[in-house]
Amino acid sequence: MLSLTILVLIHELGHFSFSRLFKVRVDKFYIFFNPWFSLFKYKSKKSGTEYGIGWLPFGGYTKIAGMIDESMDTEQMAQPEQPWEFRSKPAGQRLLIMIAGVINNFILALIIYAMIAFVWGDTILPIKNIGDGFVYGEIAQSAGFQNGDIPLSADGKALYNFSGETIRALAEAHEVEVLRDNEVVKLTLPDNLMLQLLGKNQRFIGYRIPVVVQETISGYGAVTAGLQKGDSIVAVNGVATPDYTDFTAAIGAYKGSSVDIAFVRNTEEMTLPVEVNAEGQIGIMLVPSSTFYPTETIYYGFFESIPKGIKKGFSTLVGYVSDLKYIFTKEGANNLGGFGTIGSIFPSTWNWQAFWEMTAFLSIILAFMNILPIPALDGGHVLFLLYEVITRRKPNEKFLEYAQVTGMVLLFALLIYANLNDVIRFFF
Repeated sequence: MLSLTILVLIHELGHFSFSRLFKVRVDKFYIFFNPWFSLFKYKSKKSGTEYGIGWLPFGGYTKIAGMIDESMDTEQMAQPEQPWEFRSKPAGQRLLIMIAGVINNFILALIIYAMIAFVWGDTILPIKNIGDGFVYGEIAQSAGFQNGDIPLSADGKALYNFSGETIRALAEAHEVEVLRDNEVVKLTLPDNLMLQLLGKNQRFIGYRIPVVVQETISGYGAVTAGLQKGDSIVAVNGVATPDYTDFTAAIGAYKGSSVDIAFVRNTEEMTLPVEVNAEGQIGIMLVPSSTFYPTETIYYGFFESIPKGIKKGFSTLVGYVSDLKYIFTKEGANNLGGFGTIGSIFPSTWNWQAFWEMTAFLSIILAFMNILPIPALDGGHVLFLLYEVITRRKPNEKFLEYAQVTGMVLLFALLIYANLNDVIRFFF
């Protein structure tokens, strides 16, 4: 809610400030929508603007006099044109008023990314540090990857650190090079690998997490058997478990029974019988993966952080735009999410760095989505303004009204569909 409030406020301030700059009257300035009632409102006697907070957190709005918007105030539009109205201003000024919110959101993202670089630096996990290799989902393995493969390049471009951009590059590549058993192997991937992953909602790649005991939990089989802190589990009933997923799958097959667990303690390999409970657990906590795979942090001075933030903002925008093509596929549409999905990408415990990273990312999404040429969005108004500039005539006001209604219906339909996906995923 805090992130959304910041984003809406900054976006609407763009429309508001440019309207005031060009002496256009602003009737209302609201964070969130307020059908039927407002949580808070105040009307300025000087400007006549009503400031408020709505109760429906689907966005916000700036009601600009003399403009067909989501308020659908056709009564005002039927009156004679006034010099302080939006419709009376030159097309260039109206264009700036409409794109100001998008510009504000994008600039906000660049500033946040720059400040993240300045305060926390840039922490990366170099692929070369992941010596135990990676694990791959079923679809990735069917495409030719094998557990333990270390990706080296995608379509000829060397891969340095493990990140979301790296995963996207691998999933969309035609040819990938991996290090397998100390040999470089070339893989030719299917063109629809990303669509397959989206269709099955399956993990593509992750680094191996060795099963090393950090702590044993009282009342479980690990304590009774005598497992200790530092023990490195390597096999269950003779089946190798180089990764935590291998380990959980192995003991999960023996719920409510005993298994022979092989582990290494102080360079000596040992085996102990361990009881597995009905939930498939033996009661251990693992040593964090950062212990095995050291990260690298690059720190930036204040002025160095600015170009870093700009670069991060533009690369995030390019990546997001690239991913949008999947929305128009069946697999991509099924993965659309609403407010539940947005909430789930924030960490469950408060973390300022994660909060600002997600706020910057959502700010870029908000900027791009709003500039799409869809009626009811800023981009729809921009499209009609460009038509006016090119043809030197304004679109018919009735046409603009119908376009606004159509756009609002489409947007609400999309909103309902995305949030319905969340509900289905939660319950089913």
